[in-house]
Amino acid sequence: MIGGLAVAVIAVAGCSSGPQAESRSVPNAGDVLSNVPLTNAAVLPSAARAELITYASENGDGRPIVVSGTVAIPPGEAPEGGWPVLSWAHGTTGIADTCAPSGDTVDGAVHDYVGGVTATLDQWVQRGYVVVQTDYEGMGTPGDHTYLDATSESNVLNDIVRAARQLDPDVGEEWFVGGHSQGGAAAVGASELAVDRAPELSLLGAIAVAPGSGLSQTPAYVKSGNPAVAPALAFLPLTLLGAAASDPAVVPDEIVTAEAAPLMTAARRGCIADIRAAIPSVPVDRVIRPEADLGPWTDYLAAQEPANAAPKVPLLVAQGTADQLVTPAATDVVVKALCGKDARVDLRTYDGADHRAVVQASLADAQDFAAALRNGEEPATAC
Repeated sequence: MIGGLAVAVIAVAGCSSGPQAESRSVPNAGDVLSNVPLTNAAVLPSAARAELITYASENGDGRPIVVSGTVAIPPGEAPEGGWPVLSWAHGTTGIADTCAPSGDTVDGAVHDYVGGVTATLDQWVQRGYVVVQTDYEGMGTPGDHTYLDATSESNVLNDIVRAARQLDPDVGEEWFVGGHSQGGAAAVGASELAVDRAPELSLLGAIAVAPGSGLSQTPAYVKSGNPAVAPALAFLPLTLLGAAASDPAVVPDEIVTAEAAPLMTAARRGCIADIRAAIPSVPVDRVIRPEADLGPWTDYLAAQEPANAAPKVPLLVAQGTADQLVTPAATDVVVKALCGKDARVDLRTYDGADHRAVVQASLADAQDFAAALRNGEEPATAC
């Protein structure tokens, strides 16, 4: 996705160099490694400045990585203290480089999802927020995507805020983390993990829209071979390859059968729509090897569940009543678990909204939630 990376990238990850970026021997987390004007469909139309950047961050094990993402700066003069920031975590598009939202085009593989989210995020720019969007680890930059890794996702969501402040001195220190689906879970994780990572920043709150949960049940569910498993097969290669990217104890070839190859190939080369298109060619009762050890894969997914978090900032959870991918019942389980840790969680539901529609449906409440926190007000809680 990003063809020319900086000399600084070599220092971080041993990647090839390119002409675009500044040379540094040892980048710090949040350092901008390259930046060019963003000109594709990922541009937020109301932004006065839109940049495609690469920046330094750390993966879930604390090792340096290079990440790509976008920065959208509002028009006009910044308020006193600088513009507030929304760091947005995208929903599942896939794990291949071509699925990175920063590379979105009107005829691209993920535009049907990214385009709608872009329209919603543009309304944050209109409200005077800098909107930064990470592609996550290994999407658009070297390395594999550690799908669902809560620590990696929190780090890259945090460090892109640092990068935006380095890019433009009018970007303020107050920020919010938000996300949808996979990104909703990432926002929940960041509500705990990101608070103390960057002491120069002030994380005021988190917004989790239809936060993905329960994927730790995927391995056993798929192994059952029940015909009802078929829709879940779209997430099998994502969770398996993502776990393998994070934990070498997970070896995909020792888990899936040769008959599952179309799913794995689609995930490595294409995006979520390509994986779904491959499902009919795969026999649902012959996906997992009978002798496969599902333990490391299951353990990895269980460790990433949003219910594990202990939020340190107020959290708004948005849920559509017609969502069949992340169901209201699943979100209720997460909210109950978070409330049990004395977290301040406000749950809002949107009648008739499905998994994608809830992003726009929850916008007004999300913006009111952020405005209240910026004004020092106590948000509502469902706990």
